[in-house]
Amino acid sequence: MCGIVGVLGKHEAAPLLVEALKRLEYRGYDSAGIATVNEGKLDRRRAVGKLVNLSDLLVHNPIAGKSGIGHTRWATHGGPSVKNAHPHQAGDVAVVHNGIIENFMNLRAELNEKNINYETDTDTEAVVLLTKYFLSQGLSPTEAAKKTISRLTGAFALAFLFQGEDDLIVVARQGSPLVIGHGDGEIYVGSDAIALAHLTNKITYLNEGDFAQISRKKIQVEDKNGIIVNRKIQNINLKSAKADKAGYKHFMAKEIAEQPLTLATTLENYLHEDPCDIILPKNNLKLTQIESLTMVACGTAFYAALTAKYWFEKIARVRVEVDVASEFRYREPPILKETTAVFVSQSGETADTLAALRYMSSHNANIISIVNVIGSSIARESNLVLPLHVGAEIGVASTKAFTAQLTVLALLALKIAKAKATITENQYQKFLDELKRLPEVISQALCLEPNIQKIAGELASYNDVIFLGRGAMYPLAMEGALKLKEISYIHAEGYPSGELKHGPIALIDKKVPVVVIAPKDTLFDKSVSNMQEVMARSGKIILISCESGLELAGHGSWATITMPDVSEFTAPIIYAVPMQLLAYHTALSKGTDVDQPRNLAKSVTVE
Repeated sequence: MCGIVGVLGKHEAAPLLVEALKRLEYRGYDSAGIATVNEGKLDRRRAVGKLVNLSDLLVHNPIAGKSGIGHTRWATHGGPSVKNAHPHQAGDVAVVHNGIIENFMNLRAELNEKNINYETDTDTEAVVLLTKYFLSQGLSPTEAAKKTISRLTGAFALAFLFQGEDDLIVVARQGSPLVIGHGDGEIYVGSDAIALAHLTNKITYLNEGDFAQISRKKIQVEDKNGIIVNRKIQNINLKSAKADKAGYKHFMAKEIAEQPLTLATTLENYLHEDPCDIILPKNNLKLTQIESLTMVACGTAFYAALTAKYWFEKIARVRVEVDVASEFRYREPPILKETTAVFVSQSGETADTLAALRYMSSHNANIISIVNVIGSSIARESNLVLPLHVGAEIGVASTKAFTAQLTVLALLALKIAKAKATITENQYQKFLDELKRLPEVISQALCLEPNIQKIAGELASYNDVIFLGRGAMYPLAMEGALKLKEISYIHAEGYPSGELKHGPIALIDKKVPVVVIAPKDTLFDKSVSNMQEVMARSGKIILISCESGLELAGHGSWATITMPDVSEFTAPIIYAVPMQLLAYHTALSKGTDVDQPRNLAKSVTVE
């Protein structure tokens, strides 16, 4: 969510910090600021709104110094305002923070007893005021930061900058990601590698509980037990970290259009050794012994897991339980011996998903993760990592990562099915052939954009939309509704078509368009029956089906979208495309911020 950067450099820090913050805009934010130390003097600048406001401020009120920290804030405690914007400063210390300090009220009461009063509405101010207090007690900057951190409960990535210290940044992480970048006589800090990609390709990932004091010539990292440790330097792929629109109006438009290429890359990474077999990364998991799976994710990734449930159960004959990560660990579910769990997260840093993973790990479960960021916390804490290989996804509303998640989950389901012999070799090859066609068929689906754009222009005038689907189209209906409300702010809900009569039908009238996702599969006739119930009540149907399906059931629909003929197996992946395009063009018609919709963040790294 919030973005953190830091620089100990040879050149003026302000331009470097602002450029790094621009690369973190995709995480979502409502204010931004930087602080620097120049010849020992600590100073800062902050602004509400987009980074251009901070840039304008720096033109009129520049800030010097070759050491600095920066922040893009996504409001949790206290609304967007200059006073609540980071960095927070108190006396000789400035702090930037991603996360939530859960015990900030207790710390605030303790500070009030010492006649130290708050000036902001944030939880983070407790950190900077506590550090200021410890400095006043004679502790060194590093000791004051360490003692402050020992008092904190919650999730945080923190960077401290001190008056009089031109060659020191102190950082710590617990529950929120943080990386260190290595340059030529320069050191950088960032919430993720993308923020630092323009500065270095050498990255050190800090582990959970790490504390580090950083200078230009030395980095000392201590683990959660206070033991000095070495964290290895890794080379990152600058090409995959690059974030530009490549001529498109929005990142979301670019990422939708990239899907034929990204899915080809995903498939290539699992089929390159043998086009007739799926090759997983080396692991010690015994696929033949998997009788059940627990799948955990949030948001769009949760809908990918719900879709995959149909594949795992029908093809691999594996029982599957799918949970929303934010609820999973609080149930304290019993974990059976040799349980295998699958965690799906684009960023690999989703706080709730990571917490659920650690709960499962503590009960000795086997962990499979499906992530887009190989060096992420979720990936590093898994027994088997299945990367998406789609490159950086910048748009808040996930598109190419979603179809890649579905593709990787389909590959895993097939691999388990083959290992358990629940399908024949001929069936296995047939399913693989269908997956190999995905880039071609996704390209065909993208050609439907002009018609979808026209429909979206009409849809934009409505306040409520219902999405219906059966079987694997039910999770896709929920995903379609999520996409629409995320970026267009239209209220939308996805339901299984068979549940229409059990409540949602009460909402149907001429003011509520209903999107019906109905490929001509084994459940098509039942979907048509539900659609007729909507039409009988003056509901406006947008029917998405193949040509033969529309010939049978398209009469009387308000609008239709003609999809390519595809198999029941790959239909959920391909039918995701019109969901994405419908949401995108509806949002364009309404004039909303497609890439950075209000109140949302790309990477949700706090509970």
